[in-house]
Amino acid sequence: MSKSPARMDLPQGTLDLVVLQVVAGGSIHGYGIAQRIKRASRDALQVPQGSLYPALHRLERQKLLVAEWKPSDTGRAARFYRLTASGRARLQERTARWIRLAEAVGLILQTAGGGAR
Repeated sequence: MSKSPARMDLPQGTLDLVVLQVVAGGSIHGYGIAQRIKRASRDALQVPQGSLYPALHRLERQKLLVAEWKPSDTGRAARFYRLTASGRARLQERTARWIRLAEAVGLILQTAGGGAR
């Protein structure tokens, strides 16, 4: 049986991108966002509440997300977040930048004189 990968922290500035991507899948509450990130990353990423909820509020203040109170699966009221048109545009822009950055770093790591192998 294989071990799950070591958990790691998100690089600075990527939490918003990850949250926007998860919320792009449809209306979801905070706990669901955290669980979806954990599952999608195969347990490598775990976002603590102390980071997630301030990010959700920040994205809401920036009008990238909107939230409404609705009953959750447990019957308790929870804030469900969904992407705004501005949020969708920001997600596309940030995704394109992330892909360019990842490609550039990959090229550097592949160079012959680039260090440890």
